[in-house]
Amino acid sequence: MSDTWNLDWSRALGGAAISADFRTEPEDFIVDELAFPEPSESGEHVYLHIKKRGANTAWVAKQLAKLAGVRPLDISYFGLKDRHAITTQWFSVWLGQKPEADWLQINSDENVVLQHFRGARKLRRGEHVGNRFKIRLRNTQGDLKAAERVLEQISGGVPNYFGEQRFGINGGNLDQVRHLAEEDGRCRKNEKAFAMSAARSWLFNQVLAERIGKGNWQECLQGEPEAEPTGPLWGRGRNPATGLLGELEQGVLGTWQPWCNWLEHCGLTQERRQLALRPEAFRYQWEGSDLILEFALPPGAFATALLREVAELVNVNSGT
Repeated sequence: MSDTWNLDWSRALGGAAISADFRTEPEDFIVDELAFPEPSESGEHVYLHIKKRGANTAWVAKQLAKLAGVRPLDISYFGLKDRHAITTQWFSVWLGQKPEADWLQINSDENVVLQHFRGARKLRRGEHVGNRFKIRLRNTQGDLKAAERVLEQISGGVPNYFGEQRFGINGGNLDQVRHLAEEDGRCRKNEKAFAMSAARSWLFNQVLAERIGKGNWQECLQGEPEAEPTGPLWGRGRNPATGLLGELEQGVLGTWQPWCNWLEHCGLTQERRQLALRPEAFRYQWEGSDLILEFALPPGAFATALLREVAELVNVNSGT
């Protein structure tokens, strides 16, 4: 059952000392994609820089496909962006020899095309530089001095957890993993992709939470295969972590061996992910009882991993 999934993992910087309203308005969650696609006058793709409010990435992609008269598969982007937010991001449309559409037709209260030009290739997931955030947490309550102590530590790193949105509403994607990995179930291709991502993320978060509990999440243990502390993104092949680290990870993942086996059968290969997330250009300010945070994160990092160290978030609105 979904209520068996505990998505409240260990915090590392002393615990959230305050509570705050999160995403009261789209303007409270502003995300700008840091990306610089190269133009090419002879390219068969069109790059569109779009600002959107209250619209998710998949919906905008469908509108572009309809306008251009192409398949949804011909639309690409660097990554998904939240719905209940104001975001700017890049899309690519493969036109081939088709004439360009009037892209400004997509403009509305929800979307605005900021610029567009030709490019040589499709945009691919995770190839952008990162994302810049400006987030307003409203109506903060609690121990503000303790919150200040946490805020002063943020630049040194927070746990690089996968955010709750990776696991679906009430952990629904994890229910799907259980169905596939433990019950030999079947599902549609897109559901399997979400399940694989959720399974890998869940296993990583379990290892990271264990390292936080032991107080060594920012230390390279004996057997660490990278220059910085990392955790497993499970798949085929031998775990490159050996020695003390390998033993620790095996101890944590032993409970989840059916999931590990399933991920190996899915064809994914072993990868590593850094345990610490270090935001760039982090700063904060108070406006009355509101806390405003600004920072930049690399691709694949979750802003909620940072926010949860500061505050218990009351999700007034949510969406992807």
